[in-house]
Amino acid sequence: MPMELTQSRIQKIWLPNDNRPALPRRSCGPQLANSPTVIVMVGLPARGKTYISKKLTRYLNWIGVPTKVFNVGEYRREAVKHYSSYDFFRPDNEEAMKVRRQCALAALRDVKLYLTEEAGQIAVFDATNTTRERRGMILNFAKENGFKVFFIESVCNDPTVVATNIMEVKLSSPDYRDCNSTDAMEDFMKRINCYQASYQPLDPDDYDRELSLIKVIDVGRRFLVNRVQDHIQSRIVYYLMNIHVQPRTIYLCRHGESEFNLKGKIGGDSGLSNRGKKFALALNKFVEEQNLKDLKVWTSQLKRTIQTAEALQLPYEQWKALNEIDAGVCEEMTYEEIREQHPEEFALRDQDKYYYRYPSGESYQDLVQRLEPVIMELERQENVLVICHQAVMRCLLAYFLDKSADEMPYLKCPLHTVLKLTPMAYGCRVESISLNIEAVNTHRERPEEAKKGPNPLMRRNSVTPLASPEPTKKPRINSFEEHVAVSSALPGCVPQEVPTQLPGQNMNNSQKPL
Repeated sequence: MPMELTQSRIQKIWLPNDNRPALPRRSCGPQLANSPTVIVMVGLPARGKTYISKKLTRYLNWIGVPTKVFNVGEYRREAVKHYSSYDFFRPDNEEAMKVRRQCALAALRDVKLYLTEEAGQIAVFDATNTTRERRGMILNFAKENGFKVFFIESVCNDPTVVATNIMEVKLSSPDYRDCNSTDAMEDFMKRINCYQASYQPLDPDDYDRELSLIKVIDVGRRFLVNRVQDHIQSRIVYYLMNIHVQPRTIYLCRHGESEFNLKGKIGGDSGLSNRGKKFALALNKFVEEQNLKDLKVWTSQLKRTIQTAEALQLPYEQWKALNEIDAGVCEEMTYEEIREQHPEEFALRDQDKYYYRYPSGESYQDLVQRLEPVIMELERQENVLVICHQAVMRCLLAYFLDKSADEMPYLKCPLHTVLKLTPMAYGCRVESISLNIEAVNTHRERPEEAKKGPNPLMRRNSVTPLASPEPTKKPRINSFEEHVAVSSALPGCVPQEVPTQLPGQNMNNSQKPL
């Protein structure tokens, strides 16, 4: 007999009408298409593993796949508060090797907790993982718990790129907090040599031919892909093949104030108001002052963005994907009219703005899926100006600033303001530049009753994806055997009276690789 279904009022999707509990995840047996996945980073230090880990995690959370990075370097710093020198990483330092292994095991325990009890879908295990023995340990762990494994190896032998990475990222690591740059650079190069001696690269043609993996060679100059297992792995591969590390600037702004903005109406395809036209001219002057080489200009296919772009006297490209969120039956209405004519819909949207779907229209969740090709192309480009709409700009901004699905619909994107985004090593710097043309305020604050936090909507056998919030911090390392990592202090780096602490002692979190 067919099962009775009930339509979710917020998302307008069909849900089972029974009270049966969700099926538990099994620790063995066949892997489902959506089995949790452990992404394992591989490579020598200063090869961009943490950069890839953080950027990939930001993308996966943005598209709705709960993902978290587990950086073994953080666990090591919690275990041994004071780093003294590269001697800690020497393969013949047996006590330090024991500590490092315990740190890896502690991280794997947290990976298991995240994927089995905290609704995580993907865990990124960020460490060097340069030996087959270490990778074999991770594979056994994944097999025991029913997790898929996907390896990402970053290979780079260009000394200029490696040196640049060390200068830009590693020298600011807590390991070198009290160290001058010359001594820190020398120590880090010796640290790399400690790994180099035992490094066993992935071998997709022979030893590792059964593994799912991608080798990223020379910062994206070349890729080698082997045995992609599923849809999410193919998306990961596609994403990695589109990103680059060249300096560039991305400008986001909304169209000039429109006639519908003045009337408080949402959606529609109205033209610019007089103040909106003044903004378009001011934007032209601003772009000229930036003096950018080969600036690309993108707009939606709606009149108000095209009118704004026309004032720039530059070639521009229209994207249907950049059109404003479709408000369905509420198009061209004011919020007061929606409250009067569709009171239930008005209340439901305030209840969960990210997942709420307008009748015959879209949700923010739908909008994110529509904008994914735009993000991919933005990652491929250099300097770009995107002239778009409020909801669209919020979605794009949430990607670059790593904002959660709960925060996204309430990001402030005022009219007549340009946001200048400059991608950095582990994030993105944002500057807000007002062009000093008055405009109406179209921002609606989060209602008080909706400030209690997100409420993920459950299906019987799945969770509607949501970028999972950071769980309450707890000590990652509960207990280690009392290993003391003894190594010589690096001259000129730290006061001699500071002792090396025992494993198990906590310290402030950091986000640098092991």
